[in-house]
Amino acid sequence: MDQASGLRQWASQQERDQQERDSHACPTHVAEALMALARQVPATSRVSSARQGASPTREGVPPVSARSGTRRQATTLLVVGLPARQLGRARDLLTHWRGQGRRWIGDPEGWQLVPVAAESSHLPLLASQQSHWALWVEVDAESFRRAWRLLLSLAEAGGPRQLLLMHPPGLRRRGLLDNLQQAAAHYLGIELVVLA
Repeated sequence: MDQASGLRQWASQQERDQQERDSHACPTHVAEALMALARQVPATSRVSSARQGASPTREGVPPVSARSGTRRQATTLLVVGLPARQLGRARDLLTHWRGQGRRWIGDPEGWQLVPVAAESSHLPLLASQQSHWALWVEVDAESFRRAWRLLLSLAEAGGPRQLLLMHPPGLRRRGLLDNLQQAAAHYLGIELVVLA
């Protein structure tokens, strides 16, 4: 093999690697939509809503109760660790939790689920603008390692400091979930909210 051939192979591999990274990154249109949404809500409203545990509302649109029968604004939940094509799994989990009596979920269809890559360059801005985040964890032999890498990336990139831990239904708290929660709090200062 000559040097030019080796360089061509290296360049094509670099291009494939970049395409792979780009396919997992936060799409530009998603980041732009979230930034536009954030600009519609005054900063003071976001801060007070986050302190009260409520979702921010658009300027001029008051929150509507579920009893009144009028449509309520969707709550945006940014999900790390789950590709866009699998977001239905997160919605299924919300439905499962709602079925188990977790009334705070409300209508699972009322959540706007947005996939975000831990490597996204928009992460610090999104973390400052959005208050509802989740980390998806699979159940397999590599799940702790994958979740830990995602948490490290979030911490290094200035991501959110509190995330809801989402996982396939039926996973018990002991073991994986407890270990992730304790390690994230101790080593990264990230609070993982576990509902299992």
